Amino acid sequence: MSVQQTTASTTSSTFTIGQSWGALRKAWKGYRIAKVQANNPKMVEYANKIRKIQGELGISVASFPNLGIT
Repeated sequence: MSVQQTTASTTSSTFTIGQSWGALRKAWKGYRIAKVQANNPKMVEYANKIRKIQGELGISVASFPNLGIT
């Protein structure tokens, strides 16, 4: 038996909710690693990805005041 996907289980992009949550988790991990390494360009890149995915999921969007992203 296959699981049928409904439109309610997808974001506005072509990814499922589960895929989006997985991408969000990886983006946060990348952000934390970049922060430990003091790599500001990577931190900004991951912060933008995090905010984009959060917006697609319809959850509150994080701000990054240390990067000037609010």
